[in-house]
Parts: sequence; C-alpha cells; structure tokens
Amino acid sequence: MILITGAAGFIGSAVAYGLNRRGRFDLVLCDALGEDERWKNLLGLRFRTFVHRDELFYYLTTAPDARSIQAVIHLGACSDTTETDMDYLFENNVLYSIRLCQWALRRKKPIRFIYASSAAVYGDGHLGFSDEEEVTPRLKPLNKYGFSKWMFDMWALENNVIHKVAGLRYFNVFGPNEYHKGMMASVIFRSFPQAHHDGRLRLFESHRPDVAHGEQARDFVYIEDAVAMTLFILDHATANGFFNIGTGRAHTFNELAHGVFEGLGKKPVIEYFPMPEELRSRYQYFTQADMRRLQAAGFPRLEDRFHEQVVRYVSRYLTPGYLRLQEVET
Repeated sequence: MILITGAAGFIGSAVAYGLNRRGRFDLVLCDALGEDERWKNLLGLRFRTFVHRDELFYYLTTAPDARSIQAVIHLGACSDTTETDMDYLFENNVLYSIRLCQWALRRKKPIRFIYASSAAVYGDGHLGFSDEEEVTPRLKPLNKYGFSKWMFDMWALENNVIHKVAGLRYFNVFGPNEYHKGMMASVIFRSFPQAHHDGRLRLFESHRPDVAHGEQARDFVYIEDAVAMTLFILDHATANGFFNIGTGRAHTFNELAHGVFEGLGKKPVIEYFPMPEELRSRYQYFTQADMRRLQAAGFPRLEDRFHEQVVRYVSRYLTPGYLRLQEVET
C-alpha cells in the first residue's frame, strides 16, 4: 500500500489519481477535510481507506493493514505562505514530518519516504536555485512558511536522513483541483474570473528599477508534469536527496496573462497595481528551478509547453466550470 498525506489537496489528489491510472488502488489517503470544498478532490478516486490527519499515528501503530504500507508520499502541511503563527507552522510542517519520517525509517524494512519541501526555501534567489545539499544550510527563506520547510530539510540533512529519503521542492504548480486553495491558488486561477467577467487582468507593479511591470518571473509547472516527477521519484528508490520539481524555465506574469486571454478568446488587457507594502520585502521576483539533479537521476528534460498549458487549463477546465457556476447562481 501507499500512504499519501494531504491527499485531498491539490497535488495530493493529483498524485492519487496518477496512481489510480497505473492500477494502484491500494492507497491510504490522509488529510483533514475541514469545512472547505477539498473533499470534492476525492470524488472518483479509488482507495483502501481514509484516515484523518489527527488519527494517523494511531492508525499506523494499531491497524493491521498499516503493516502493508510500502511507501509514504508526505504532502500534507500548512501551505499558506502568509501564515504568521510560527508555532503552528513548526508543529504541522516540522514536528509532524519528523515523526512520520522516523516511523517510516524505523520499520524492520525501511519504507520509502518522499516529502514535499518547497521552492520557498530559496528566498530571494540570490544563491540561485540549486538543490545540491551543500547549498541548503546557506538558504534564507523570505517567509515563515518557507522557513518551516527549510527547517525540515535541515533536520533531514543534519541527521543524515536525506540520503534515505527524497525531498521535493515544488515550484509554482498550477492546474485542476486547486479551487479550494484561496489566496494560495495560482495567479491563473485567481485572475481568471476577473479576466472572464471584466475583460482585464490585474498584476502587481514591480518595485525594482531593473524589472518592468509584469516582468516578474516564475518557474510555473503544470500539475501533470509535477505528478510525473513525483511518481518518477517513487519508482526510483535510489533517487534520494533534494529534488527541484519545476521546468527549469522562468516565464513572466505578462506571458501568463496573455495565455489566460488566449484561453478565453479575448484581447489582452493588463492593468498593474501597487504591491502591498507588507509583501514587498518578502516577494520573489524570479524563480527558476535547477533541474540537473532530477535529470541526472533519469527524468527527461521537459519541453517548454507553458503557453499551451495555460491556454488548455483556462479553456478546458476553468471556463466550463465558471459557466456552470454562473448557471447555478442565476
């Protein structure tokens, strides 16, 4: 069996779906569903059992079928980059991860442990975006969320665990099933209703003289590609250490906006507005994953399909769903 934490989330549900497509239905899904709509991400999935995150360790130590778990894909965490309660982040993103990792590695036959780190550990990117181990201690995340992810990376490194596990540093993932993420959803998802209804899209102004408005850039990775990389790591037990999950290419928010409008069949109209003061010191102007370690492990270099993927996401997934929602509201 395979245990997936954060299984009702954006990436977790997509990974579960990817495993279902392989014929793997022996899944233990773990999450806290709460009051939002993430439960809908479980619709259509086939799995053995569902465990609430607060009951996971009781399940692992008492349930007979837990002995059949062969791998853990630990994607559960507080992923809110604006979360200010560091104690909450430490409990959820660090201590919980340590406990689960120790459970997996202390089995008589150690269990494959893969966990979600984040590109947020790279901070402003002045040290680059290398996932080589020697770079990690010098990284300086810009927010508390990134710091919590860096803390677990460092725990794995300092305790000589990183050579037995895989830490996946996801860059800016976008695609279906992110609707429950609120302000943590991709810019594509959050700006779509405005572009659809008002015919315009608003982006942050740049507050750096060397970067024009809308030319801030990110390594945007489509969910299908993120899942393919995650399952590649699952398939290759010797692929341990830190691995960037991105494309190795940066694209600007202006490019993103043009893709959204093309998906809508509309002429681009982009407006820029000042970035909130509290974000300016913590804002990443550029991210681009160094993909050499993953490629050295055998994963092929991805083609640059960003524009095509944005258009596809908007036209095939967002537009039909938005129109159905309007029908319900009217």
